[in-house]
Amino acid sequence: MSSPDPLRRVLPLLEVRWSRVVRAVALGTLALGFAVGLSATAAWLIARASQMPPVLQLSVAVVAVRAFGTGRGVLRYLERLASHDVALRGMAALRANLYDALARGPVTRVIALRRGDLLARVGADVDAVGDVVVRALIPAGVAVCVGLGSVVLVGVFLPAAGLTLLGCLLLTGVLAPWLASRSAASVEARGAQARAEVTTRTLELLDDGQQLRVAGRTAERLGALRAADARLTRSTDDGARISGTSAAIDAGAQTLAVLCSLLLGIPAVAAGTLAPVELAVVVLTPLAVFEATSTLPAAAVQLRRSRVAAGRLVALLPGTPDGPAAAPAPDLAPEPAAGPAPEPGVLLSLRGATAGWPDRAVVAGVDVDLRAGSVVAVAGPSGVGKTTLLLTAAGLLPPRAGSVRGPARDTGALFVAEDGHLFGTTVLENLRVARADVSEDDARTALGAVGLDTWLAGLPDGLETLLGTDGADVSGGERRRLLVARALLAPAPVLLVDEPAEHLDATTADELVRTLAERTRATGRAVVVASHRLTPLGVADEVLLLGPGDAADGAALAPARVVARGTHAELLARDAGYAWSAAQEQAQERAEDQAEEQAAHPDPAG
Repeated sequence: MSSPDPLRRVLPLLEVRWSRVVRAVALGTLALGFAVGLSATAAWLIARASQMPPVLQLSVAVVAVRAFGTGRGVLRYLERLASHDVALRGMAALRANLYDALARGPVTRVIALRRGDLLARVGADVDAVGDVVVRALIPAGVAVCVGLGSVVLVGVFLPAAGLTLLGCLLLTGVLAPWLASRSAASVEARGAQARAEVTTRTLELLDDGQQLRVAGRTAERLGALRAADARLTRSTDDGARISGTSAAIDAGAQTLAVLCSLLLGIPAVAAGTLAPVELAVVVLTPLAVFEATSTLPAAAVQLRRSRVAAGRLVALLPGTPDGPAAAPAPDLAPEPAAGPAPEPGVLLSLRGATAGWPDRAVVAGVDVDLRAGSVVAVAGPSGVGKTTLLLTAAGLLPPRAGSVRGPARDTGALFVAEDGHLFGTTVLENLRVARADVSEDDARTALGAVGLDTWLAGLPDGLETLLGTDGADVSGGERRRLLVARALLAPAPVLLVDEPAEHLDATTADELVRTLAERTRATGRAVVVASHRLTPLGVADEVLLLGPGDAADGAALAPARVVARGTHAELLARDAGYAWSAAQEQAQERAEDQAEEQAAHPDPAG
């Protein structure tokens, strides 16, 4: 059974008012009809004027030519306003509906996408779907109306010429679009994938340029970007060849229509069934009529492009199968059957929870209860699976085994990502992302709690200072503390904070984690802090230490497991590996402090 047309699924999200489409088609028909009328009237006027009749016999035709010429430009302008109004309203509605669907539904498919690919879908793909109205549906409606009217006009003078014109219009209005659509099938799919890859590669170079230079990977990434751009250029060139072929068919059909009109009209004039002046109308009118069908091959290509883009958008929507092109990763395993209900007072409970991605489990067998006022730390080396575990606890990834239950599962556990987004607006509005009614006093209190009061005092406009796009003008440490301040203002009963101390010096990092714990206990919420640093975890009620699991027979990589748990002091006392890691961490921090002290106060004798 063939899959449903993705364009049919997405079109309702455009919220198109078909009365506006009808108005645009009507204005386009009148504009192009005036062009045909101008051609026909001018042909009659030239032929009749050659017979040197009294001037008064030409006055009506002269006025008509002026009216058609002026009206054509005015109506074309009005048609452009009407059609682009439909398209722009549709794109805005589609984007809003898409964001709403992503916010309300499960986001497992979004997580599986690279950032650049997601940006291409909500950007260029939405535009491509919106263009289906102004570049496909409206031109097709105009072509049908003008084509039939022109056939009737020519047929009134010479029925055989009208039938010939109809055949030539079908040749350029049906055959050429069909060939263009078939040729564009693979071209548009390759073009969409190439555009997404170009966007992804470009964003990677812009966002991670410094890290890539340090790692020596910049040249490699630039090469990949050039290769993706070359693929996009090749698909564009293939599309240009399709357009050229369609233009050739259109020109050939137009020439054929004129020649047939001459071959049919001359005998009719000789037989007396067609006046010489009418012959000029029959022969010259097709020159303007084919303007209506010349846009149909491009409309067919646009329809194909919009269908490919719609397939990529459908792949983002919940409850739908993957689209036909560039689908995201396969669905994750469905959430297993629920286990026993959590105890009273437990906000979130993980029982035998296994967190992972479509192709593998990352962390397995986690049991933990998050109660009001509790502080739990998840520790372990980078890459062990701390972030994946937090995503699963937040409900952003379904557990591959076990269960995640509790009141916070329904009311919302807030995941605070390490690279959370800062918007290009004021400091206050960035904090109001957490809660719309955050006052200026609330904002100052939260910023002071995370140690940003001095930073705030130094801003030119205080809370009204505009931040750059994605916080480009704040440091990594300031970004982390802004994200934590936003989390503290959120009403979520459970906070899941990923690496809150990243990009901060040891003293500031320890103070930030301590603030998180104190504010959590004071507000009766629960917090889980994922950290590869062990020093600040003394404030936690319990520390879960993740480590490599036992590989099954034939398994190259086993999911991580909780290899030790307890308070920070207990783990220091009984777990040699934990104590060694903490000691190494403290020694490294002392060495860094000494190096900074020496750099700030060099020895004059040295």
